[in-house]
Amino acid sequence: MFMYSTPVRFADVDHAGIVYYPRFFHLFHVAFEELWRARIGPAAYSELIDRDRIGFPAVKAECEFRAPLRFGDTAEIEVTVSRMGEKSITFRYRIHRAATPAKPRTLAAEGSVVCAVVDLARFVATPVPERVVTMLSDLIES
Repeated sequence: MFMYSTPVRFADVDHAGIVYYPRFFHLFHVAFEELWRARIGPAAYSELIDRDRIGFPAVKAECEFRAPLRFGDTAEIEVTVSRMGEKSITFRYRIHRAATPAKPRTLAAEGSVVCAVVDLARFVATPVPERVVTMLSDLIES
């Protein structure tokens, strides 16, 4: 699995003081971008989009909310690949509230995002590039 940690910021919470539910999808995407950065460099994802004209638009997203996250918590976002298709990739995310001396590590949300692999010049599905398969191979769930 790949893991990325980030603090829960004031902008992430609603009036009730907990992370506003669409922000979980934002956290999924932040971890997705950080995966590319960690694996193939800071500009890798934008180069794939801009130079190679390959994109990964979400075509399905779902999330189950288990426990609240609050301003000041640390969100630990785990990323795996639950399915590597010919022209799509299903990313699985688990967000935990990091343990503190006062609280145990707690699963806050888990979800998945199915990304089509798209030739951006024509905006049609295209096979997953081999270098992407290789980059993600250790994240594929068995």
